Amino acid sequence: MTETLTHYINGEKLRADTPHESLNPSDTREVVARFPDGGTKDVDAAVAAARKAFTGWSSATPEVRSDILDRIGDTILKRREELGRLLSREEGKTLPEGIGEVARAGRIFKYFAGEALRRHGQNLDSVRPGVGVTTSREPVGVFGLITPWNFPIAIPAWKTAPALAFGNTVVIKPAGPTPATAAALADIIFESGTPAGVFNMVIGRGQVGDAIAKHPGVDGISFTGSQGVGSKVALAAVQRQARLQLEMGGKNPLVVLDDADLERAAMCALDGAFFATGQRCTASSRIIVTEGIYRRFVEVLAEKTAALKVGDALDPATKMGPAVSGEQLEQDLSYVDIAVKEGGKLVTGGARLKLEKPGYYMSPAVIADTQIEMRINAEEVFGPVASIVRVKNYEEALEAANSGEFGLSAGICTTSLKYARHFERAVRAGMVMVNLPTAGVDYHVPFGGTRKSSYGAREQGFAAVEFYTQTKTAYVWS
Repeated sequence: MTETLTHYINGEKLRADTPHESLNPSDTREVVARFPDGGTKDVDAAVAAARKAFTGWSSATPEVRSDILDRIGDTILKRREELGRLLSREEGKTLPEGIGEVARAGRIFKYFAGEALRRHGQNLDSVRPGVGVTTSREPVGVFGLITPWNFPIAIPAWKTAPALAFGNTVVIKPAGPTPATAAALADIIFESGTPAGVFNMVIGRGQVGDAIAKHPGVDGISFTGSQGVGSKVALAAVQRQARLQLEMGGKNPLVVLDDADLERAAMCALDGAFFATGQRCTASSRIIVTEGIYRRFVEVLAEKTAALKVGDALDPATKMGPAVSGEQLEQDLSYVDIAVKEGGKLVTGGARLKLEKPGYYMSPAVIADTQIEMRINAEEVFGPVASIVRVKNYEEALEAANSGEFGLSAGICTTSLKYARHFERAVRAGMVMVNLPTAGVDYHVPFGGTRKSSYGAREQGFAAVEFYTQTKTAYVWS
């Protein structure tokens, strides 16, 4: 069934022409949704609605906001299988991955339902006799949220839920390849009793995000996407002194030392590199292995990778679904070619697959004997391509892990507490995994990186209050 999507502005579905199509990447003959091409006028209307709604929403009791967020979370969890199927049809994750992401979105809303009730502040003594000092947190205003396609319900949830919990209003732009999943979330938000204008969604291409970033009525921007687009969003926001939060990907290292449990290390690499078709900003895209275990590790990882069944996201036997789009598939394949031309050895995979249904399929690729300075180890591929680098020892591995411009997630596989703890302190990344895949994080703790991966306050968990509220200090003489 093909859906016809609309903008959501001031509590209403505003119909418009729908020239764009969202295709099922597992079967490109299927149109999942047709969606509008929003523009500046739509953003203007959405921002005006959000600004009008801000006073009432921000002054509502925290219990009102908490109850609504809790209902949203409950509804998402009750509909997780239905929504997971839609997500998998539209984005290409396997059905268990799709259902899992939906459940995460529901848990995020329920977590922030609790956070809405927690008032952050302090009572302090002044240095002056008879004067009391208090600090309190207040909502900022209207937030523009620009979200990616690779987590089409979880990332909108982890931006929207804290914004609403702390009394802000929202204008969101979902990603072009996955608007139907975002629209399903919007339906639930409205059905749960969210007042008109508190949550608004404008669907469209890049011009929508550009209009949100530049709009004088938007007080803060939270963006997840590429470095190229993120830099433009940053410039637009900073020029008008809007609050800014950017998440712009990673080139995440997984270090495997000689003393590692070989089976566990290989599973960590397999999960991190290829689950969700490698389309995760925390994916293990460069694997750094010390020479004593190198050849055995390459053999085991290649064997496990070759055994992964690639297919329709809804097929219960599928372990890895398709790329999200033809453009993404071409990018993935091109990086395999680049790596081989630079001297890497293609051990397994890396080919376009023609299956029974037409889709954006490729076999997951393992490329061994690469050098850390190669493009395959410096640029984000965002697909099922894992490159392996041989190093002499832990010190060389750490140096390789800290190379490059990104610093989102990093992992190490070792049975040495000494090296694990040193890596935790010394690696230049916002998140560290020990004997775990670099991808896969909890929803109730901070998320974010260093260097060019992230900018601004952390996302998710208790850290979200830093971005979605502002501090007020009050002095009282009595």
